[in-house]
Amino acid sequence: MKNQFYTEFGKKLCLFALLLSFSFLSANAQDTRLRLGVYGLNHDHIVGFFNQWKTGKANVVGVYEPSRPLWEKYKKRYNLPDSIYYDDVHKMIRERKPEVMLGYNAVGKHVDIVELCAPLHIPVMVEKPLAATLAQAKRMEALANKYNIKLLVNYETTWYSSFQYIYDKVNQDSIGKIRRMVIRDGHRGPVEIGCSPEFLAWLTDPADNMNGAGPLNDFGCYGSDLATWLMHGERPIAVTAIAKHYKPLVYPKVEDDATILVEYATATASIEASWNWALNLKDMEVWGERGVIHAFDGTNVQFRLKEGNFGLVTKPKALAEPNNDPLVYLTAVLRGKISSENDQAGLKYNMIAMEILDAAKRSINEGKRIVLQPK
Repeated sequence: MKNQFYTEFGKKLCLFALLLSFSFLSANAQDTRLRLGVYGLNHDHIVGFFNQWKTGKANVVGVYEPSRPLWEKYKKRYNLPDSIYYDDVHKMIRERKPEVMLGYNAVGKHVDIVELCAPLHIPVMVEKPLAATLAQAKRMEALANKYNIKLLVNYETTWYSSFQYIYDKVNQDSIGKIRRMVIRDGHRGPVEIGCSPEFLAWLTDPADNMNGAGPLNDFGCYGSDLATWLMHGERPIAVTAIAKHYKPLVYPKVEDDATILVEYATATASIEASWNWALNLKDMEVWGERGVIHAFDGTNVQFRLKEGNFGLVTKPKALAEPNNDPLVYLTAVLRGKISSENDQAGLKYNMIAMEILDAAKRSINEGKRIVLQPK
């Protein structure tokens, strides 16, 4: 009787263990989240992904950061486990096996991420802009094409419902052909708004392996990318730019205000980028043959077709998945559900944006209009 009891108990114990095992496997099989690797923590925008980690949306499996104090700062702030921290990126990739690498280091070192990840067939998404220089961008493009990986760029404005509304309205021929785009991006300055010391150390450094410029790169990239998107990837004819240095005591190494005029065959874009404005601003006006649409921010738009008719400021409906969030979008692209070919985040448009920024720098240095050579 006793042996029978132990036999039955053993069977039940084995069955329970088997059920637990199946439950564990099932739970893991259902986890469709991307395995995210993070390269660097000295870009303050990393807080977006860590906030998603806190809510369970982001599956951060490994973080590479050579500065232990910087890791400790984020570890404490987000209660991150030490098990995901590495000061050796090769070891992190080998042990944690990320599906994609997120670049949150200096813009001038984005190329280092692609040099590492492309031969391993690991896709990469970096924070805007793509690179600090056109030469770096071309190297990144060559590696992405050689190893057939996705290389994407995350812009805050990609997820603005107001900007998508403008794009859709223009493509519905609501205002006629685009004749002028005015795109403004800036704020009071990274020092003034309280950016971290680690962020400021490279953001305000014009060296090629740091930011490569001031707001010309930091904020001019938004307009360069948006204009390229609105013009469906048309390359400009010429670029003219000016830079101002209003606050040399605050930003001794770089300009703090830049204006870029981009010429197309049938339109122009005025891109205004600044660390010297009285308030934070990301807005966009698109003028067509018959009217104008003005996005005041990410959610408010005014559509005018008649002289003096200011109309109502409308709030376009929220963007639908997967175009409403960088992580959701990234997942859809890497899972093959959507294409990034003609998107703001895609490599093709970002290479043109880098051409615009490169020509703007040359225009400032040489004091003349820069004509882009046809490809």
